[in-house]
This record gives sequence, C-alpha cells and structure tokens, in this order.
Amino acid sequence: MSAEETSAGETSAGEQPLLAAIDLHKAYGATPALEGASLAVRAGEMVAVMGPSGSGKSTLLHCLAGIVRPDAGQVRYRDRVLSAMSDTERSALRRGDFGFVFQFGQLVPELTCLENVALPLRLDGVRRREAERRAAEWLARLEVTDVAGQRPGEISGGQGQRIAVARALVTAPRVIFADEPTGALDSLNGEQVMTLLAQAARDTGAAVVLVTHEPRVAAYADREVVVRDGRTRETVLVPR
Repeated sequence: MSAEETSAGETSAGEQPLLAAIDLHKAYGATPALEGASLAVRAGEMVAVMGPSGSGKSTLLHCLAGIVRPDAGQVRYRDRVLSAMSDTERSALRRGDFGFVFQFGQLVPELTCLENVALPLRLDGVRRREAERRAAEWLARLEVTDVAGQRPGEISGGQGQRIAVARALVTAPRVIFADEPTGALDSLNGEQVMTLLAQAARDTGAAVVLVTHEPRVAAYADREVVVRDGRTRETVLVPR
C-alpha cells in the first residue's frame, strides 16, 4: 500500500474520528448494498465517496446519517453507536448535528426560500424571528438574498442548491452529508455551489461526506473513498 493510500476505515495516528462506519453490511431483500464497508471522517475534513451507480455509496451515506440501519456493523458518532440510539435521538441528531444537501435540493415548495432555510431551526424550537434572522445571514453568505421571498419553483436550479446548502448549514452542524449535490446542475453552477459549500464548511469547521461520481466534484475534497460492490476499496489523498 502506497503512502497515498490507506484503509478507508483508518485515520492518521493519534486522531479519533468524529464519525466512523465499521464493517457495515446492508441488504435490500436478496440484493446486497453494503458488504463490509468502513469509513472514518475527522472533524473539519471533506471526504468524497465515489463509485459507479449501484455500488452502495448512497446506502453508506444513509447509514452514516442514521437514516438507514445497517444489518450488521456499527456507525459511531462521537463514540456513540447510532443503532443504539432511539428514533427520537437520531431525529434530534439530524435536526442539529447533521446537515443535508441532496441532488434536487428537496426544498418545501409551499415555503419561501427564507422559510426553507429557517425550517430546521423552527423544528428545533427556535422562535421565528431568531430563526429567520439566522437564515438571512446564510442567504447573504451564499449570495442569494435576492430570492429570500420567492418560492423554490420561482428560482433557478443553482439558486435552489445554494438555498439547500444554507439550510444544511444554518444549524451549525458538525457533519454535512451531500448526496450528488451538483448532479442536477450545469458545470458552472455546480462549481459555484461546490466552492461555496467547501468554503462554508471550512469556515464553520464542519466535516463533509460528499457522495459523487464526478471527479471534478471530488477534487474539492481532502480524500476520496472508492466504493465498489458494497466495499470501501481504498482511500486516496487528493493532491492540493
């Protein structure tokens, strides 16, 4: 194994991972999705999870986020086992400690962009005025203040993904999960969204788990983890 490659479950000596998947197995009926996948993510690190369609990379992300329970193996977050938590505890993690950016944004169409960004805070009990103040700050940082009062159906795809990034970051999460965040965008908008996401993550110290099949998107990450046939084959350090 070269100096540029390590096991996907390893971190540098002396560093404890913030989030770790350990020998995960997951099947949907008779179809295996994960067959011994492992991954460790440190605080403040962006890791790109790559692999062909059907390789298990999205299932791995969903297990890491506590959305899907693995059939075997463990996901540990800050030394707690996610599968040992109650549904209420995992939901609280996804509202506060975890942020999400999906391929198509998944914004609530009936809400304005400002209300969409404020929604995670409102669900966590923050008063409307304070939630919208914090949401407006993120709209300004991501340069979409001009669409604050519009609804998702009235804005462009690139603007919508910036709103989704703002929504993911408004709770000051420790981990951001981004599943093909540029898959529905053209190259220019995709690069703009990734630049803003990477900068915002660095500014806040959040870890990012980025699922993508595009090398140009993976180039924003600190490391690449390749998933094939449900296994994490290798971790490649990305040259800067």
